[in-house]
This record gives sequence, structure tokens and C-alpha cells, in this order.
Amino acid sequence: MSQSRWQSFNGGLNLVLLAIILGGWVGPNVKTSFNLDVDEPILSGTARVHQLASVMGSVTLGERVYVAPFASIRGDEGQNIYVGDESNVQDSVVIHGLETFESGHELVENEVEVAGRKYSVYVGKRVSLAHQSQVHGPAKVGNDTFIGMQALIFKAEVGDHVVVEPGAKIIGVTIASGRYVPALSIITKQADADALPRITDRYPYRHLNDGVVRVNVQFADPDNRSRRSDAH
Repeated sequence: MSQSRWQSFNGGLNLVLLAIILGGWVGPNVKTSFNLDVDEPILSGTARVHQLASVMGSVTLGERVYVAPFASIRGDEGQNIYVGDESNVQDSVVIHGLETFESGHELVENEVEVAGRKYSVYVGKRVSLAHQSQVHGPAKVGNDTFIGMQALIFKAEVGDHVVVEPGAKIIGVTIASGRYVPALSIITKQADADALPRITDRYPYRHLNDGVVRVNVQFADPDNRSRRSDAH
């Protein structure tokens, strides 16, 4: 490699490293047969992406959203990923979706619809995606819902005020609002989803998400950005 090319390469690498140090990797997707558009993520002014996180392509982050270290939100295959206000995407969480277009043709089976708009993945307001959980589109997660550590949501819709306990797998079903999914459950049949228990005053984790949201929105607050922070 010539000296001039090496200097150019080294300069470009330094810019990438600087971008990561200052605000994580936030950048465009690449053009492909299933995604002819090159999109930049749209971040609200109060969203925070940790230096060691990655957000790319067709992604929108709402107000006071916190994306923790090693989380990955990839809007490069399934297009239009949305994370609502005051939600948190904790360490090593993955949000991704199956392709929503191929050669210019829309693949509606790989989309969810919310308020008349189509998404690959839709995450509502005040949602907690706990460490190492995955939400893989087509998928929808309603408001005030907790997705526990290492849980999986795939080709599924989860309602409002739901608690998905750690390690549960939800595939191809709809979970009604106000239910909880016991730890390590595998829910792949709608009859099993419909039979899930309701959250009552006796359920010990009924207020869990409130506390997790309270902690994580503070990591996104501008006054706290200069301080060291670790996800709850």
C-alpha cells in the first residue's frame, strides 16, 4: 500500500474510532437487493446511544431512549424499526427484522402495522428490553412492557403492561395486554398464549418495569451524560 493510501486509510479509521468514542456507531445501512434505500437513523435530541452500541439504517429512537453498551439495532434488512419514548435497550440486546422488501416488492408478511403505519419492529413507550433479549421482526411490543433477560420475541405481538420473564421465547403468537409469561416458557401456539395468567395485585413483578424505566431514562438525561453509567 502506498504511503498516501495508507494515510487516507488511517485517517478514515481514526474518524470511525472518534465517532464510536463520541456516540456509538450510528450510521446508514448499505444498499442491497432487499433494501434499495440508504437510510440514516433518526434520533430524538434526548436519546442516548452508548459509545459501545450500534444503531444503523431505518431506525427511529424517541425521546429519552437509552441504548446500552453492545446493544445492536439494525434497520438494514427489515425497514422501519421504531423505539418509543422513554424505552431502554439494555446491554447486548438485538433488534432486527426479516426483509420487508425484495427487488422493490413489499413483503407484508414481514411487517406489523401500528396506527396505519407499517414497521419491521415496533417498540412502544416505556418498554424495557433487558440484557441479551432479542426482538426480531416482524414484531410489536406494546407500551409499559418488560421483556426479560435473554427472552426472544419473533414474529409475534406483545400487548401493553406485559411482563415477559427471563428466558421466555414467544414465537408466532399474540400476547394480550396485562398478562405475564413465566420464565423459560416457550409459547408458539395461540391457545397457550391465550391461557397465560393475568397480572394481579399478587403478582410479585407487577411494578418491575416502572423501576427499570425510572433508572434507565436517567442514563439518557443530558445532565447525566458526562457521568459513568451502567444499565440497571
